[in-house]
This record gives sequence, structure tokens and C-alpha cells, in this order.
Amino acid sequence: MAEGSKTEKATPKKRRDERKKGNVFLSQDAVAVTTLMGSCAALWLLAGRIVDQMAGYMTLCLRAVGDTLAIGDQVMELEQQGVMLLVRTVLPITLVTATCAIIATFAQTRLLVSGELLRPKFSRISPLQGIKRLFSLKSVINALKGIIKITLLMVIVYFSLKGMLDESYKYLYSDLSAACAHLFDVGKTMIIRIVIAFVALASLDYMYEWWDYERQLKMSKQEIKEEYKQTEGDPQIKGKIKEMQRRRAQSRMMQQVPGADVVIRNPTHFAVALRYKPEQDNAPIVLAKGQDELALRIVKTAEEHQVAVIENVPLARSLYAATELNQEIPPELYGAVAEVLVYIFRLNENKQLVK
Repeated sequence: MAEGSKTEKATPKKRRDERKKGNVFLSQDAVAVTTLMGSCAALWLLAGRIVDQMAGYMTLCLRAVGDTLAIGDQVMELEQQGVMLLVRTVLPITLVTATCAIIATFAQTRLLVSGELLRPKFSRISPLQGIKRLFSLKSVINALKGIIKITLLMVIVYFSLKGMLDESYKYLYSDLSAACAHLFDVGKTMIIRIVIAFVALASLDYMYEWWDYERQLKMSKQEIKEEYKQTEGDPQIKGKIKEMQRRRAQSRMMQQVPGADVVIRNPTHFAVALRYKPEQDNAPIVLAKGQDELALRIVKTAEEHQVAVIENVPLARSLYAATELNQEIPPELYGAVAEVLVYIFRLNENKQLVK
């Protein structure tokens, strides 16, 4: 189906299905910037400690070089301390970086862990599919984003180093600690500028990726109709099922008419069949009711089985409106129905006496 015809927002079911497949919104630039900020913050906080530890280790190394008699015994110890120094300095920053990456990823994917993307697919290793992805619009946009980031990084680094080189002659007239402090300030300012620039780019990338993700999820009106048919069922089929259920219910209802004591009717529009067995019923029970054609069928069935049919327009209308099948009639109709039943019972008694 043409992409241009997909103009409708994705339904919740489509979003759930895509999420199960692992297709969720994720801005890699947002993850990268969060990681960069976390690692820079960790480096900033741990810089003094790292410098002190490295200075102490360099002091040990210089002492070992000067002590020619003990150099053989100290090599192993220096190697062990070097490894421990590497662990103490690199491990905290690595842990902070990994934690930031995990948080940034799960915050966007809402803690999604899906194995769907790990399943082998031929399309991932197909040369033809690879060429299509290489020359796709998304690849071009990603390439442009990469060029912009590299260009911006080079510009910031260039101007930062240019300013430092312009003032480098001052190092000849300052001590080592002051020169190192100045270099550290220049490096810190440069990193801050890089972080700010990349945060701005990541914000733009986040908005673009969100727009592109929503665009890919869009559905055509026909797809929405097909999804509705799958979840709710075809309306035509549901209509046929309801019609069959209605006919079966009417058939069961008509089978109860012969067991009624009386059918109260409006001449042609309404008919209600009632049963009242004092030994088992607390009140008259509605066995069948109908309107128009169904009412005529109830009356006809009642006459065929010699069930009394009484014409009472207001009572028929009231019974039809206020009662449910196989339920007792409401108390407000007891009096009117009782008069009809008494009349029917007396009529039946008179017929038996005549016989």
C-alpha cells in the first residue's frame, strides 16, 4: 500500500504489536549525550583524586628507577599497583557511563527487553537489503547528522586551542602549577561547550526521531478497518450471528407459549403470554412477548393450543414495556393481571362444570 495513503495515527494495538517486535522509539543521540554528560561529571568529580593517585604512582616509579639495587624486587609490585591504579581510576567512570547509557535507553523504551531483534533474519545479511538501507533517506539523514556533529566538534576544538595557543607564550613566565591550572581551565571550558552543543543537537535529533517514528507507525484507513475486523469481528458476520441468536431465542420463546395460562394482546401490535402456577410461582411469569409480526405468531400459537387470548390494550402495552422474559411481572401490574387471571380461571371452571 502506498506510503502516502497512511494518514491515520497508529492504534493502541498497532503500538503494542510493534513494541513486541522491539520496534520502539529510541534516539541514539540522546543516549550518547546522556553518557557524555555522565562521564564528564564523573571525571570532574574524581579529577582531583585521579591526579593524586597518578602522582603517587609516578613518584613510586621514579624512586624505583633511582634505587638500582631494589629495582628487580619492585617491578612486580609496581605492575600490581599500576593495575590497581587503572581499576580505581577507570572503573568508576566506566560504571557511571554504563549506568547513564542504560537509564537513557530504558527511559525511552520504557524498560523494554525484547528478544525479537536477536532472532536471525536473512534481510539483515542480504546484500540487496544492505544497499537499499545504505542509500535510503534515513541513511542520508544520519550521514548529515554525523557531518554536522563532526564539523561542530572541530570548530569548538579549533577555537579553544587557538585561544590557548595565543596565550601559550605566558607559560614562559609562570610556574608549572599555574600553567597546568590554565590548561585544565581551557580543557574544562572546551568540554562544557562541546556538551552544550551536543545537547542542542540531541534535542533536535530527539524531536526528529519522534516525528519519524510516528510517521512510520501511521496506518491507512483500510488497515484500521482490517484491524477492527480482526479484533472486533466482521460487522456483517456479527450481524448474522446476532440474527441467528435472535431467531433461536424467539424459537425457544414460542415453545413456551403452549404452557401459558393466558395471552394478553393489543389487537395487532403487542402480545404477552403469562403463566401463573400458585404452587410454584410467587407472581405471574412472562413466558413470551412480542410486537407486530411476532405478536401475531404468539396469538396464533396460543389459539392452536387452546390458550386463552384476552384483548386488553393498556395492559398489553404496559406488560410489554415493563417486563422481561422468564421474569415475574412488576408489582404495579399485579391488580390488573389478577383480574384477568381470575376471569380465566373462572371461565375454565365453568367449562369443566358444563362438561
